[in-house]
Amino acid sequence: MLRSACLVVCASLLAACASFAPPPDPAWDDIATLQARMAAGALSATQLTERFLARIDALDDRGPTLRAVVEINPDALALARELDAERAAGRVRGPLHGIPVLLKDNIDTGDRMLTTAGSFALVDSRPADDAFVVARLRAAGAVILGKTNLSEWANFRSTRATSGWSARGGQTRNPYGRERNPCGSSAGSAVAVAVAMTAVAVGTETNGSITCPASATGVVGMKPTVGLVSRDGIVPISISQDSAGPLARSVADAAALLQAMAAWDADDPAAAPVRRIPDFGAALDADALTGARIGIARSMAGFDAATDALFERALGVLRAAGATLVEVELKMPAGFNDDAFTVLLHEFRAGIDAYLATRDGPPRTLPQLIAFNRAHAALEMPHFGQEIFLLAAAVGSLDDPAYRDAYARSRRAARADGIDRTMREHALDAIVAPTMAPAWRTDYARGDDYRGGGASAPPAVAGYPHITLPMGDVDGLPVGLSFFAGAYSDARLLGFAYAYEQRAGLRMRPVLAE
Repeated sequence: MLRSACLVVCASLLAACASFAPPPDPAWDDIATLQARMAAGALSATQLTERFLARIDALDDRGPTLRAVVEINPDALALARELDAERAAGRVRGPLHGIPVLLKDNIDTGDRMLTTAGSFALVDSRPADDAFVVARLRAAGAVILGKTNLSEWANFRSTRATSGWSARGGQTRNPYGRERNPCGSSAGSAVAVAVAMTAVAVGTETNGSITCPASATGVVGMKPTVGLVSRDGIVPISISQDSAGPLARSVADAAALLQAMAAWDADDPAAAPVRRIPDFGAALDADALTGARIGIARSMAGFDAATDALFERALGVLRAAGATLVEVELKMPAGFNDDAFTVLLHEFRAGIDAYLATRDGPPRTLPQLIAFNRAHAALEMPHFGQEIFLLAAAVGSLDDPAYRDAYARSRRAARADGIDRTMREHALDAIVAPTMAPAWRTDYARGDDYRGGGASAPPAVAGYPHITLPMGDVDGLPVGLSFFAGAYSDARLLGFAYAYEQRAGLRMRPVLAE
């Protein structure tokens, strides 16, 4: 009797405790769940925005001071209230309606926020209007929450730079170990997503600047086919390689953000073939890997034994999902990196002056940026210099034979003789590799340490899509699995990544994010 009575009392106490349990934290919900809660009246865009602002204050401004967010949009709450009013009136613009989004601080906004690429040189110069992609996000109903820190000038200022550092924002820290580097240059965007300071974020990549920080912080990151997302209003490095792309905690959220961002822009020379945008959500099939032929790029592995072990486990997941795995060789020729760098120097030299001319004040040219850094060396160059700026200032125009030859060689190596040939000869649907080894320790004396390899260069130089998602962790540090393929295979890659994600079940969350 006594035991039965105790069980009844205990059950009653448990039920009472459950009734006082805190509600689920919407900061960690995926976009579909957030939309369902808002549709049911259990959550508003205003409440969600307030929750993210509170997390930014707790984790970025105070607490571990991750330095992921460099500026809050002063109009964020007003935008959220307007979108709540629209919902109440029966208008819902789509999956991003009322969803807060952070933007990397090299993406123009024609509002009260700055766009600086992390440099104080641009603090007194404002863009004329929103970047094309920002206008797309506003039209989709996103709440532009703020700007994220980045590697200054998207890591294209010094040959010995430290990823995640900018003069304006300081050093972004990896939430899985604050002494570890977040990689980048989209470091702030990746870290903000990893610790739920936002639902999703926009990064940019020339070569590895989305996929590397995504891997290092345990999130999903995708660089789309170049031209699928307009580069208008984004501080440039390379007309042939630059792209904005999504960072998210799930493949479905990355697909939703990419759907809103992608559109044909007549003013982007790379966008000519991209008139019809795929339905990325429709590609998210848990059985997408069934019957797929996937190439294993082992030349991109072998840099870290523990990462290789996780890669082997990931290959087992792909096999179990019904994929046929094929061993392939994908190596770039000697001189590839030198050619790719020559291309970037020339394209940056041409592109940065054209971009600066769109803003409302000086600096207007690369030499003026160099002069600013020299005049403010203690502020702008306390850890590393501007060797790349100096090299770029010395090159010729895009008509220079040195540029045209390097462009042709590197493009052919990455495309026709690289990814295209490998996929054709083996009848592949995609290629997989470890994205990179675990994050290195931030070290201003030595700069970035890329000895852990990386899968980004061939698809980046080719202008082809590349997605990474969590593959596991090495001693608590995340590492990613990369899928890449030929031009405009974005939807198919999202499908493969989604199918892997559903089977692997690897959703990572750093302890300090609680």
